[in-house]
Amino acid sequence: MAKTKDKKDKGDGRKLIAQNKKARHDYTILDTYECGLVLTGTEVKSLRQGRASLVDGFVQIDGNEAWLHNVHVPEYAQGTWTNHSARRKRKLLMHRVEIDKLESKSQETGHTIVPLALYFKGGRAKVEIALAKGKKEYDKRQTLREKQDRRETDRVISAAKRRERGTLK
Repeated sequence: MAKTKDKKDKGDGRKLIAQNKKARHDYTILDTYECGLVLTGTEVKSLRQGRASLVDGFVQIDGNEAWLHNVHVPEYAQGTWTNHSARRKRKLLMHRVEIDKLESKSQETGHTIVPLALYFKGGRAKVEIALAKGKKEYDKRQTLREKQDRRETDRVISAAKRRERGTLK
């Protein structure tokens, strides 16, 4: 019997919870990392309901640890006094070598570390973070123009293929 895929499953075992599309618009992504998260029970239950926002999130290296700040995980509705605060800082689980590499590169001017996606992989909550460099306004316009041109050429190609299929019948 074939296993049915969840709507949010990308085929690689990832169940996407939240994505930060604004980060890809505002920053040039230089390098990406997959990290685990230290979460409380009510945070996991809230994430399993698909509720989170990465929009204002960023990563800060403090000492030898990486911390995720400003990621909004709303309180669990059925939680009691054990509920978590929505925007608390959360520890990232990374190898020491990766943390040291990120720390040295993020010290450079214009570089920052931003979360790109929050998902479950193999039952564990993971976050994809990226070392990024801020884009200038003209870079953002150029990216939008390229995206629009690509969409337009795809539209023309698909229209030509439809016409070709119509004449072959």
